[in-house]
This record gives sequence, structure tokens and C-alpha cells, in this order.
Amino acid sequence: MQKIIVWTCAALVVSASVPPAAAAQNREHQQMAADARMLQEQTQQLAVTLGALNTALADALEALYARMDQVAEATRQTAADHKVAIDSVAEGVRIMRERSNDTNVRMGELREELEALRSTVQALQQATMAPPLPLDPDAPLDPNAPGALPALPAAPPLSSTAGLSPTRLYETARADYFAGQWTSAINGFDAFLRAFPRSEQSDEAQFHIGETHYAQNAWAAAIAAYNQVILNYPGTNAVPDALYKRGLAEEHLGEMEAARISWETVSENFPDSDAGRLARQNLDRLGGTP
Repeated sequence: MQKIIVWTCAALVVSASVPPAAAAQNREHQQMAADARMLQEQTQQLAVTLGALNTALADALEALYARMDQVAEATRQTAADHKVAIDSVAEGVRIMRERSNDTNVRMGELREELEALRSTVQALQQATMAPPLPLDPDAPLDPNAPGALPALPAAPPLSSTAGLSPTRLYETARADYFAGQWTSAINGFDAFLRAFPRSEQSDEAQFHIGETHYAQNAWAAAIAAYNQVILNYPGTNAVPDALYKRGLAEEHLGEMEAARISWETVSENFPDSDAGRLARQNLDRLGGTP
């Protein structure tokens, strides 16, 4: 019993001997540990929350990208459909333009045909409406008597181009040219130029006259015909070819300086034409490229 009392007293003495500052510091450490555990738990909760937000954000971005791909594909498809529609409309417009041009050409040919027919009708009317010769009052009335009726004047002959359109007349002359019917070709082109001097094919007709002479080695006549193209039809497509072929004809005649001048003219004024390129080749051959 005495020992128990002694130990109790000793414990009281020891507890009484602990300073109050150490107890306060111990409580502060415990509080800091509790705060640290709380902060750790909050950090874990924030990490979980951020992970969930990142997952949701990734899913939203993936859905957005998929939607953007769908919109882009729809836009491309719409643009392709629009391009097809525009190309179809453009093709239709081109076809309509070509048909309109063909119609205009056909109408022009019909006008030429009508004009040629009108000329033929007028020529026939003039031939049939020749005034009759005055009757001789002293002539016998017996129609069987010799010399009873005066002879009617002969009707004027119709032109060989009557009833022919410019296109038909020109194509006929070209057919004679390609068939080697030189005389018929020249006569046809001459008749075309006399009948239709202001036709769009007049320069080609005159050029083919020169070509016909050239084919027969009639160099001087060919040069004269080419000069008519150059002088009478400036600015037309036949001029470069006429200059070049004139140079060839002059070369055949031995007029080399004249040939050089012809080729220099066409190469300087029509450098991008076939005639201009051929002329430069001939000038190189002569050693005088401009």
C-alpha cells in the first residue's frame, strides 16, 4: 500500500515538473499535422477533379474536330457540286454560242444564196423584157411570107456566176485548184473577185491565184498576184503568206535581194506566224537573220 502511494506521488511530481511550453508546442505540431492531412486530401480531390475535367475536355475537342471534319467534307462536296453545275452551265453556254455562230453562218450563206438568186432573176427579167423592134407598115401581112416578121434581138447572155453564192463559187474554184485544173481555178477565182469583191474570202481568192501561178512555175505572175494581196487586203491573214511566197518566187527568179526584203518584212511584222518563222529560216540560210 505504501508503494502505491509512493508511485502515485512520484507521477504527480513528474507531471508537475513538465513545462507548459512543451505541451503547447506539441499541440501545435498536432494541429499542423492535421492541416497537412487536410491539404493532402484536398489536393487529391483536386487531382481527381482535374483528371475528370481533362477527360471531358478531350472528349469535347474530339467531338468538335469530328464535327469540323463533317462540315469541311460537306463544304467540299457542296463546292464540287457547284463546280459541276457551273461547268455544266458553261458547257451549255459554249454549245449555245457555237450553235448561234453556226446559225449566223448559215443565215449569211442563205442571204448570199438569195442575193445570187435575185441577181439571176433580174438578169432573166432584163433578158425577157427587151423592147420589140418597130413594125414596118409596108411589110407584108402574110406571116408565111419570107421576111414577114422581123427577127427578135438575141437575149443577152447570162453571166457564168449568176445564181451562185460567194461560198459556192469560191469552193468550186478551190476544188479546181486542188484538182490541178489551173486554168479553171484562175478563171473561178477571177470570177469570184469580180462578182464579190468585198467578200470575206476575197484575200484568200487572190492568194490562191498567186498559188496557182506558183504551182505552174509562173514566178512573175505569182509575184504580181501576191502583190495584189499585200496591196489590196492589208491586215488580213493572207498577207504574211503572200509575203513569204513572194520571197520564194523572187528567189526562183534569182532576185535574192528582193527575196531577202520580202522575208525580212514578214519576219519583222508577223514574227509569231508560220510564214514569219519560215522566213527567218530562209534568212538564216542566206546568212542574214534580222
